[in-house]
Amino acid sequence: MTTTKFWGIVPAAGVGKRMNADRPKQYLLLENPPQPPFSSGEEISVIEQTLTRLIEAQVFEKIVVAISDGDPYWDELPISKHEKIIRAAGGKERADSVLNALAQIENQASENDWVLVHDAARPCITTEDIEKLIFELKDDKIGGILALSSHDTLKDVDGMQILSTHDRNRIWRALTPQMFRYGALKNALQIHQGNNAITDEASALEMQGFSPKIVEGRSDNIKITRPEDLALAQFYLSQQTKAHAPR
Repeated sequence: MTTTKFWGIVPAAGVGKRMNADRPKQYLLLENPPQPPFSSGEEISVIEQTLTRLIEAQVFEKIVVAISDGDPYWDELPISKHEKIIRAAGGKERADSVLNALAQIENQASENDWVLVHDAARPCITTEDIEKLIFELKDDKIGGILALSSHDTLKDVDGMQILSTHDRNRIWRALTPQMFRYGALKNALQIHQGNNAITDEASALEMQGFSPKIVEGRSDNIKITRPEDLALAQFYLSQQTKAHAPR
């Protein structure tokens, strides 16, 4: 009997222009983080923290990280040498990076294996959320994503004028990881390669006529996009550490 494996993919070829920093956002430093086993100092980069959390979940056969050619930072990180980490070539768009990562493991993964794609800039992901996603979807034919229901009123806007109001009971914010069967995800991304409407893995499956499932995730699983998000991520990491501290 073939055992279904779980593979992690982390697209990390972006430049994060909105951060206005001197380096891609995944290499910005988090201050006073928990003490991960793969960091040599008190500070740790965002991507190191993210990968540490994925490794700590102890569910992945390997984690493929898509890195741009000529990236001057990745090889300097201790975690880049970890036995669970495989490097793949980064692509022009997120979907290209994910496709390159899937190709990197095509001789090891089966069509029915699970792939969990996670943003490099979401360092607050918890083992609990990863386990919850896997538990809810492990028997599904296609897969689904972590997501959050919207608590805000959402407006449809054109030219800074409101056109209509959305029913927030039907609106969810997509998070990561996004978990899909290896074969289904690869096929969908290949068919729709170059389509700018593919903003995440779920959208590629949706274009194939599938309806991925939603698994409610934690609100602290934020994506670092703007400068203020770095401080917020540091706060959440600190709170998570306190919550798991022995009493």
